[in-house]
Amino acid sequence: MDIFWQTVLAFAQSTTKTVGQKLLDDFGHVQADLKADGSLVTDSDRWADKALRTAIKTQFPDHGVLSEEVEHIFPDTDWCWIIDPIDGTTNFTRGIPIWGISLGLLYRGIPVFGYVALPPLGQAFHGYWPGESGLAMPTGAYLNGRSIQTTAAAPDKTQFFSLCARSTQVMTQPFPCKIRMLGAASYNLLLVAAGWAIGAVEATPKIWDIAAVWAILQAAGGTWVALDGVDPFPLAVGKDYGSQPYPTLVTAQKAWVGLFQPYLQRLGISPG
Repeated sequence: MDIFWQTVLAFAQSTTKTVGQKLLDDFGHVQADLKADGSLVTDSDRWADKALRTAIKTQFPDHGVLSEEVEHIFPDTDWCWIIDPIDGTTNFTRGIPIWGISLGLLYRGIPVFGYVALPPLGQAFHGYWPGESGLAMPTGAYLNGRSIQTTAAAPDKTQFFSLCARSTQVMTQPFPCKIRMLGAASYNLLLVAAGWAIGAVEATPKIWDIAAVWAILQAAGGTWVALDGVDPFPLAVGKDYGSQPYPTLVTAQKAWVGLFQPYLQRLGISPG
């Protein structure tokens, strides 16, 4: 691995560790405000967002930043970080220990590196995935430094499938797998990357929910399906991504996409 990617990984590890330790001090002891989109935000989201942006500007002054809480316009830079200071803010405010810090690094609008740290669980996922970026770079997905890959198991009632709160309509008739709902978009999807779940759906994730996971999930062998038929990447310079949802299905194996898609029609998401 060349020095650039070593630097990127070391930065993600050290920065999320520093921010994560302070977030653990706040965990379960904060008040939340309601944002215009109906989601929650806390002072912890705000200071963590600022801390991450400052760290990126210090370490990588030529890189752009797009963040959940402040900067929603995709910048005109080859490299851009997309950050979510607390994925799972509702869990965070309620004292539920499933929340994380998400960092995605994009090259010319395409995620090529992702890092998601979950401080309460002591878990950190990262992955490298060149995709269609044209970069010569490492490839692989890892959990706490150990290689991970999606499961080859067939769907049945012993396998997990992860839902979000806005996708429960799929359960209006018997579902082929056991359902799990964890309350953090990135972690819902990362269950598939780790081989713990056979599939997952997020009905309304934002770009900061999926940028890091995009690289990790595909590096682990998973399949990503844009349920509205619109590929999220590459991102467009100058576009405001603050309110755009990206309905997503991920599966451990491409062969299982056709099995789950009919259930997802109940979500009312039209390809387009």
